[in-house]
Amino acid sequence: MTTPPAFRVRDLTFGYRAEAQPVLADLSFEIPSQAVTAILGPNGAGKSTLLHLLLGWHRPQQGEILLHGKPLSAYGRAGLSREVGLVPQREHVPFAFHVREYLLLGRSPHLGMLSMPNQQDLALVEAALGRLGIAHLANREVASLSGGEHQLVLIARALVQGAPVVLLDEPTAHLDLGNKYRILDLLQSLAEEGRTVVFSTHDPQAAAPIADHILLLRSGQLLFTGDPTQALTAERLSALYATPLQVAQWGKHTVVLPVKPTPSDNTTAPQME
Repeated sequence: MTTPPAFRVRDLTFGYRAEAQPVLADLSFEIPSQAVTAILGPNGAGKSTLLHLLLGWHRPQQGEILLHGKPLSAYGRAGLSREVGLVPQREHVPFAFHVREYLLLGRSPHLGMLSMPNQQDLALVEAALGRLGIAHLANREVASLSGGEHQLVLIARALVQGAPVVLLDEPTAHLDLGNKYRILDLLQSLAEEGRTVVFSTHDPQAAAPIADHILLLRSGQLLFTGDPTQALTAERLSALYATPLQVAQWGKHTVVLPVKPTPSDNTTAPQME
């Protein structure tokens, strides 16, 4: 039996001002459940805006978004927070939270107005600290963290939240190479455990190792949606980034490289006097 998609998006158009050119125009696609989907595109393509729409932070000007077959509006704010978690690129923290306290905020959608975290909530925090390898940061103030450390903490908070759908905005952007591949492995393992993972990236080599499904987004237009082997071709990536690219396989890895310009036949070598 085929698993229904996590998201169904139909004829989606969105702009921040009614009179302005839409940021996203006439998008229709599905995002599979319990799989990793990469939204791939250059800077300014509308990737973050699309994630915010899937999260319910913005309302489409036209079209609809269904989550597990129901309109986002049917969930309510608290219900949607239990279903979908977001890992932003960076988040301003106005209070002097320590990392352990900050991770506990991920349990907010599951707690009543005056409820206090219980032992299970605290255990989820400790498990996330261990899984991300950041237990040594538990008593540090969030504001004191480096960009890479902060990104790992944001991902840990999403694990604590426990939502079945996790959206991540450029999750590897601030990470060194070792942590980048550790996070990509984590995203893949979350899908294997039954979660739906959707992440945006401008880097095809971040999407290639783990994506089960890819959306190619450029200037608010959907160029392609489907299987990575069909998405990550030289022709499609060259159109996506508006620059000549070549795609090669190195073992199990996809490598994307620029096409080196060849000297023009009309180029005349300088003459020696």
